Amino acid sequence: MKINTAELIISAVKKEQYPNDQKPEIALAGRSNVGKSSFINKMINRKSLARTSQKPGKTQTLNFYLLNDIMYFVDVPGYGFAKVSKKERDAWGRMIEQYLMESEDLKAVVLLVDIRHAPSKDDQLMNDWLRHFDIPVIVVATKADKVPKGKHQQHVKKIKETLQLDKDDPILVFSSETSYGKEKVWSTIESYLRS
Repeated sequence: MKINTAELIISAVKKEQYPNDQKPEIALAGRSNVGKSSFINKMINRKSLARTSQKPGKTQTLNFYLLNDIMYFVDVPGYGFAKVSKKERDAWGRMIEQYLMESEDLKAVVLLVDIRHAPSKDDQLMNDWLRHFDIPVIVVATKADKVPKGKHQQHVKKIKETLQLDKDDPILVFSSETSYGKEKVWSTIESYLRS
């Protein structure tokens, strides 16, 4: 997909604030340091629409990015590394859960994992939770440029085993540095937009 226009429409914390225009939504979930903002910027060809930060856990709201006036990327707060209080984390959890359970326009969740490491307990919980509620999951392994191409498959195998995916479940390998895998990620997302 060629992105001609992209803008942050709203940073929402409750349902009343979600856009109400029935455009399909693709949510983006992952650990705080997995490279979500870099993923968004690379996918939409922008340098810094989604703000990247050296301090993980910067996203604390549901950020709705309108793309080409036809769909949304919804960036949800990262889990794991953010140095915030338990109370704040619990509030984020409720906010994310409400969105994932109640958005009528959510088509799929892109679950971002770091190709260099086995998925964390949080990644496993998120994957299990989404599948339990029959929310389609697109697993994307980021930071592919940090691993030699010849080793991609063994890392993908480890991710598959850790997340207990079926052997037919694809894992898309992606690099926001080199754009590796970008077309494949877009074509997978587009297949969910049509469903």
